[in-house]
Amino acid sequence: MFFKTAKINEFRTWGLLLTMIGMGLMVAGTAGIVFWGVQSGKIIAGIFLVLGMIALMLSMGVYFWAGMLSTSAVMLICPECGRQTKMLGQTDRCMFCRTILTQDPNKATAFPEEEADGTVNAASPAAAENNPK
Repeated sequence: MFFKTAKINEFRTWGLLLTMIGMGLMVAGTAGIVFWGVQSGKIIAGIFLVLGMIALMLSMGVYFWAGMLSTSAVMLICPECGRQTKMLGQTDRCMFCRTILTQDPNKATAFPEEEADGTVNAASPAAAENNPK
């Protein structure tokens, strides 16, 4: 992950970035009429308006994709902040406190049942390391 945030939030960030780029291109194209005159400015404005519209359509696609992923995401309670969050894939981050979450016990780094009573659970990977067969 590039921004070290939840995957859904990262997709939404890219959608927002594309929206801002598209709107910026449209404004810059319209300003071309002021800087280069009416005739050549119209051509520049038309080009930049089309590029901005393409960026806005890509943004709409990214937002739609993030929404579809969000509907199939696993919802769970973050153990750190206690808020309900969504998780995509095997590992993800909490949307609120950015704690790394996983549902795969092989990728987990801390086991709550070990920390609570100081004993090692027989099903945990730490038990397998201490008890080779």
